[in-house]
Amino acid sequence: MTRSPPIAELTDRARDIFRRVVDGYLESGQPVGSRTLAQAGLNLSPASIRGVLAQLEMAGLLTAPHTSAGRMPTERGLRLFVDGMMQAHAPSDEERQQIEARAGTGGPVEEALAATTAALSGLSACAGLVMVPKREAVLRSIGFVPLGATQALAVLVGEDGAVENRVIDVPAGVAPGALVEAGNFMTATLAGLTLGEARARLEHELSQGRSALDAAARALVERGLAVWSEDGARRPVLIVRGHGRLLDDAATADLERVRALLDDLDGKQEVAALLDSARAGDATRIFIGAENKLFTLSGSSVIAKPFRGRDGRVVGVVGVIGPTRLNYARVVPMVDFTAATLTRLLG
Repeated sequence: MTRSPPIAELTDRARDIFRRVVDGYLESGQPVGSRTLAQAGLNLSPASIRGVLAQLEMAGLLTAPHTSAGRMPTERGLRLFVDGMMQAHAPSDEERQQIEARAGTGGPVEEALAATTAALSGLSACAGLVMVPKREAVLRSIGFVPLGATQALAVLVGEDGAVENRVIDVPAGVAPGALVEAGNFMTATLAGLTLGEARARLEHELSQGRSALDAAARALVERGLAVWSEDGARRPVLIVRGHGRLLDDAATADLERVRALLDDLDGKQEVAALLDSARAGDATRIFIGAENKLFTLSGSSVIAKPFRGRDGRVVGVVGVIGPTRLNYARVVPMVDFTAATLTRLLG
């Protein structure tokens, strides 16, 4: 594979024509021809423009999808454009307000993250992605509600206001008083702890015989905490919003690519792993097409940036996924601003 030349090696004429081709393609999703470029104000004949286009194609920066069609950037050409020529456009005041308003909706953190990601999706015309912070829930209270002879509903309330319910099996004949006793013990002993801390505390308390719980209440306590510990390891770490944004007019002409992209999004663990690689450092990461094996078939791009929690550590990553022809100059600063907004939210 021929290595793309650095931007400094292009002549002023080649750089100008290359930029116009990329800008035109990113705006329309269609190849740009020499006649279109000549009509755009270039003081060159179509023949001269075709000569420069041919040179850029030989350099691996442009390609012609059909013999009679114009040119469009290759993924290597897009990388050169993003790294060396793109002029970023900061989000407007209205766009900033929309993102901040969705982030400040209140309630559990996951709901605020999902709402913010939906706003980013709508403004960027891409699918929005956010990797949920890698943190364990902090317990506020736990209770048990009888559902029948052998089942009960375990209700966990987190410090962030999140409420989660799990149906658990209980020994037949457990008295309602045992359910109340188990809930009171867990709330009094484990409030303010994470699930991992709570399990360690519980094992220590029970092993030392420090609790006055009877056998039935003790079994409920152990079973209630275990169901959340097991569930936490399986909890999805990726929120995706705005799949429909990927189905624009240009995309309908390439339904196989769109189908491949939607398949990529269904593989949430693979996408989460890609976002996880963006956790290092402060810079916005831009993955273009086949630069990542995950998007070899779909020809997609991901723009992602980490956001931080109260202690200044990276807790998650927010970004967008879309076709390689997305508007990088507009979307990159938008992702930057969204990450900064989430950092303020969690700070």
